[in-house]
Amino acid sequence: MKLKKHGKSTSKTEVVGVTQHGLWIYVNSQEFFLPFTEYPWFKKASLSDLLDLKLIHNHHLRWENLDIDLELESLNNLEKYKLKYL
Repeated sequence: MKLKKHGKSTSKTEVVGVTQHGLWIYVNSQEFFLPFTEYPWFKKASLSDLLDLKLIHNHHLRWENLDIDLELESLNNLEKYKLKYL
């Protein structure tokens, strides 16, 4: 039996890891770390709610059950967004 090459990834956005310190997400071929110290509303969320991440209009991250929205721009250009998320 021959193994075939993997196809192109169909997942543009996903949570790739959760640690005691934060959340790793993969969006449009980029990986981001969201530390719980900066994004505390994720800390007590259930794993199923954390994994329910959607990318809307290719620039808007949405966790529906947590009622959390983040603009991808804020993760790409942290220096423009100096306010701490509370």
